[in-house]
Amino acid sequence: MAEVRKELETLLSLAPGKKILLERELKPFLKGLGLNVPKGIFIKGKKKLVIRSISLRFPLVVKAITRDFRSKTEADAIITCIGNLEQLNSAAHRLTDVKGAEGVLIEEMVQGGIEAAIGGAIDPQFGPVVMFGLGGFFIELAKDVAFAPAPVDEAGAMKLAYSIKAADALKGIRGKPPVSEAALSRAIVTVSEIISTGLLSEITLNPVSLFHDKTVVLDAKAVRGLS
Repeated sequence: MAEVRKELETLLSLAPGKKILLERELKPFLKGLGLNVPKGIFIKGKKKLVIRSISLRFPLVVKAITRDFRSKTEADAIITCIGNLEQLNSAAHRLTDVKGAEGVLIEEMVQGGIEAAIGGAIDPQFGPVVMFGLGGFFIELAKDVAFAPAPVDEAGAMKLAYSIKAADALKGIRGKPPVSEAALSRAIVTVSEIISTGLLSEITLNPVSLFHDKTVVLDAKAVRGLS
């Protein structure tokens, strides 16, 4: 917990006065805590880019990075399945025009897995809480999420994960293998420890792709706390 707080204090010091923490700021922080994130690069500024080569492997995803707290899909700030440099340049040019964009994040596209969301918040009544739910329909329509007081240990993390209605999906369905409980519990425990510092009022990892051997954070956002 002390290490999490130290790393988070360092992150916040690099974004003085910023209430909303960006995905590009959070992902290196999360990677430093041992969570997997896609390989990517951030290109700052609104100038029209000309990308002649890139070390990342296609297909790629391009995102406009903005302090708008809406989802990137809702804000029309993400383009996926980019297969070549021509498409990459077209996407980057378009997304630099998104309102409030500070630049574009280009990442290798992570395909497959089970979509989930992991979050934390400071509840006015209960204090720090951690949340888990499956992504897509389960969160947006079915509201199939579960909460627990934070922080949690590994056993508490899996108890939380298996308390949702669609928990059987974690055990493998429709030909997919079971997800890695070790990787999932690590992600939940980490988020629970982050929110327990009181330095953030909210953090959301959504979506997170769950695989049989790893968990990959595809997007992240957070709000600075009052502490």
